[in-house]
Amino acid sequence: MTAWPTTVEGAVPTRETPSAPPAPPADVESAQWLRDLRSEGAAAEDARARLHAILLRAARFEVARRKASSGLGQGELDDLANEAADDALLAVLRKLDDFRGLSRFTTWAYKFALYEAAVKTRRRAWREREVPLADESWGAFASRELEPDADAELRETFGAVRTAIAEELTPHQRRVLLAIAVDGVPIDVLAERLSTTRGALYKTLHDARAKLRKHLEDEL
Repeated sequence: MTAWPTTVEGAVPTRETPSAPPAPPADVESAQWLRDLRSEGAAAEDARARLHAILLRAARFEVARRKASSGLGQGELDDLANEAADDALLAVLRKLDDFRGLSRFTTWAYKFALYEAAVKTRRRAWREREVPLADESWGAFASRELEPDADAELRETFGAVRTAIAEELTPHQRRVLLAIAVDGVPIDVLAERLSTTRGALYKTLHDARAKLRKHLEDEL
């Protein structure tokens, strides 16, 4: 079996700093999971094997759900599910202290597998695809025309959006916004291609949208 990582009398009263409310007690089953996973020897190995099986079911469910859109074969999906379960188990073990008992432990852990499977499937599906360059995406978007029957207000709004993207955003903000919002590049795929993090891209998107919102509020 694979080995997994493992008041003083007379003192002057002072105002107490309010503390965060205690986390609700874990249910009996969740508490047992935590004890077993934090233990050593056979109990820990058995708990980790059982948890891996649960995570593998979750990962298989997620990759199967994404099969049609990913265009991947069953063999690749099976490999991704196993990789996702392995990585999810390691993530759960690293974050045991973060479990607050707000749900069953297995429900909390299940989400790690869903996340890992989703990310791996998206990345594998985009492995052979090129992320469009900003200039290409911008050229296609800027030259896009509305349907002839679009009303004047919609045309005005669309024109203002194009102007704002061209004039208000930095080249990096424009590239990220167009890649995600126009070309449909998953944010984790874009983060990998740009050698950055999801958090950094979310910040870029937030700043870009704030600039666009302000420009549109001023112009419309």
